[in-house]
Amino acid sequence: MLNQYPLWKYIMIAVIIAIGAIYAAPNLYGTDPALQIAVKNNKVITASTRQQVIAALDGAKIPYRKVVLDDRGLLVRFSGVDEQLNARDKLKEILGQDYTIAQNLAPAAPAWFEGINARPMYLGLDLRGGLHFLIDVDMGSVIKSNQERFHDEIRQLMRKINVRTQLPKKLGDGIAFEMSYTSEQDRDKAVSAMRREFPNFLFSSKTDGGNYIVTLSMQETAVLELKKLAVQQNITTLRARVNELGVAEPVIQQQGERRIVVQLPGIQDSALAKRILSATATLEFRLADPDRRGALAASTGQIPPGYRLYKMRNGSPVLLKDRVIITGDRITHANSGFDPDSGSPMVKVQLDGIGAKSMLITTKNNVKKPMAVVFIESKSDVKIVDGKEKVTPYRVEEVINVATIQGIFSNSFQITGLDSPKEAQTLALLLRAGALSAPIRIVEERTIGPSAGKDNIKQGMRSVTVGMALVIAFMVFWYRGFGLVANAALLANLVLIVAVLSMLQATLTLPGIAGIILTVGMAVDANVLIFERIREELRIGNTPQSSINAGYEKALSTIADANITTFIAALVLYMFGTGPIRGFAITLSIGIVTSMFTAIMGTRAIVNLFVGGRRIKTLSI
Repeated sequence: MLNQYPLWKYIMIAVIIAIGAIYAAPNLYGTDPALQIAVKNNKVITASTRQQVIAALDGAKIPYRKVVLDDRGLLVRFSGVDEQLNARDKLKEILGQDYTIAQNLAPAAPAWFEGINARPMYLGLDLRGGLHFLIDVDMGSVIKSNQERFHDEIRQLMRKINVRTQLPKKLGDGIAFEMSYTSEQDRDKAVSAMRREFPNFLFSSKTDGGNYIVTLSMQETAVLELKKLAVQQNITTLRARVNELGVAEPVIQQQGERRIVVQLPGIQDSALAKRILSATATLEFRLADPDRRGALAASTGQIPPGYRLYKMRNGSPVLLKDRVIITGDRITHANSGFDPDSGSPMVKVQLDGIGAKSMLITTKNNVKKPMAVVFIESKSDVKIVDGKEKVTPYRVEEVINVATIQGIFSNSFQITGLDSPKEAQTLALLLRAGALSAPIRIVEERTIGPSAGKDNIKQGMRSVTVGMALVIAFMVFWYRGFGLVANAALLANLVLIVAVLSMLQATLTLPGIAGIILTVGMAVDANVLIFERIREELRIGNTPQSSINAGYEKALSTIADANITTFIAALVLYMFGTGPIRGFAITLSIGIVTSMFTAIMGTRAIVNLFVGGRRIKTLSI
């Protein structure tokens, strides 16, 4: 019999739509402003911490809805953003640096939704408010730092193989060097060793009088790989710093060859975010001159061999040894606090295995001798020259403190000599997050306030509502009863789109809403093709049942072709687009798949259910 589905197919369609409705439902309840509190170093929050938080909020008279302790930490719900921000500042003061406090939006849906992992979609920066930064990575510094590194490695290799040569001469702004040897045997021996140690370099030789000259330059592919690695390392470091800031659902991704996009939803303190993101602070630990000849060296200009001249924060000169004991990349953890003896701000540091071993050997051999901590920060000077922006990177190096080694230590010690508790907190944060592999510069900054985000949500919802209303009205007017069937499928399609986005925990943005609106218009295209085909079959004299069957069967290939080509376009947008474009592509792709299901199987099921297998003379189409 024409136009009949088996029972299992009706059940399958009903189950899919029911599941979609359940997983889309949490979005109807909205979200509560909340704070997610967790302990650093993956420790577990206890019930006593919950009581401490409740007491702090009650003492500050900050209203809250609920304080829940679960596996992920402590979740504090509020009725408004103002209460959330006030509570954040108060709890940071009470709990200290051992806790991360992230602003969040907690689902307001009943708890049983959480039990089946049904959660609302995340809201993007343009809907929630926050900060957007476009960051440029200084590739000149990447090349320069690697040039210095390979220069030292080549020099050490020549010493290791016992070949006499002049210092490697740097060529140009790239990673290239020139070496000069006095004999052909030394040249061949050196080139053979360098080929083994530096396989990514190209070598060429020439003779100039009695000198045998070798030129080596890094391959272009290897240089590009170094630049790519620098960007990836910076992304990792920025992500660690953002985690230290306590930002929920941040977006940190590469854009182009040398730029990074950072989006911080819910954050409004632009100055703090820029200071933390762009800082490139690290530390060096060096032994200091035990004879304290810094002032003499500064006045005479005569620096003893093996030493370098630095300045303390108060401007006084100090001599430090060339050899670095450890650098900041050996620091695994850092916490700020106060020195119990002097009461001054300090940072307690923990080292990894290699750093601990180096520090142990140094302190064991230099008890009662001074050791200095050098604070190093990379900055950029931006000037406009001949209408073009010229960026000149430079380093600021200053000695934080010089302290006498009182005993032997290895993996744990403290740094004093800091100006304020705030400086200690910032230094501890940067040391925990790690140093950037290359200096960065913020080239674009946008701030979206929470009120603007709410307006965007309202406008987006209004667009969807108006678009759906117009489509529904047109379909009912033009196709009558069959238009109602198409509208039911359209509503089911919207529910399924929201459900899939929620199950994927996708981030909804304004371009995503645009994709949904476009899908609303496209979702009825298939039904328009089917219904027009049914009308043609009726006009040539076929029976209603035959016309319905022919309409669905003959229009299927056209519908498939149209949707496949659109899906390919969406796939290309996702592959080559970034950020907002990808959000548009995702919602459009999901909408294409769900509309194929609802417009073909869904409407056919409704039509079969009401008119299939019956003797009818006319159709409401």
